[in-house]
Amino acid sequence: MSRRLSPRIYPTCDLERSLCTTDSTVVAGVDEVGRGALAGPVMVGIVAILRTCAKPPEGLADSKLLTAHQREVVVGPARQWATAWATGIGTAREIDDHGILVGLRLAGERALAALGVIPDVVILDGNYNWLSKPERPADADGLVCTSRIIVQKKADRDCCSVAAASVIAKVERDAMMRELHAQYPIFEWASNKGYGARVHMDAIKKHGPTPHHRISWNLTRGVK
Repeated sequence: MSRRLSPRIYPTCDLERSLCTTDSTVVAGVDEVGRGALAGPVMVGIVAILRTCAKPPEGLADSKLLTAHQREVVVGPARQWATAWATGIGTAREIDDHGILVGLRLAGERALAALGVIPDVVILDGNYNWLSKPERPADADGLVCTSRIIVQKKADRDCCSVAAASVIAKVERDAMMRELHAQYPIFEWASNKGYGARVHMDAIKKHGPTPHHRISWNLTRGVK
């Protein structure tokens, strides 16, 4: 008996529109990429839309459900569709110094600062409000989020603004890791994007970490 594949779930703007009290209400979707990587930054994408936004681009979905080619095809239309969009990063050093949750908050606040508009409501993918709960460093830059924040599981799957944020952040971070690969080719970041592929961990064990590695993490777990 052949295994039946579940149909892909495409996101809608239903939640975003339900949160709009007027046509000028700004709702922003937020998602992160690179949280579990051993090297490179964590990146947060934010996409702001209005109730009157156009139909989302064809093929838009959670970045994890798309191939690299599909993400490259849809990222341009996603940027054009958004009322505003931006990304921000938390560096490997900041993750080492303050932990991943603070790194996420710093990345999110930098994305907010670059957005150009202040959202009335933010839809945050996941189950924890890392955009405001972890204590930020006293010298942190970025823009503290004063918007109403709704934490929503599977928002990257179900909400167009969050799916678009995930695609934009993923494409930008992957491009960043390909650039870093040119400087450190032995780690093969062009293919593994800083995650724990065996070739990456073997190279760490043989050559040691770079300034882009998260030194506080167990970088060579399972490598003998």
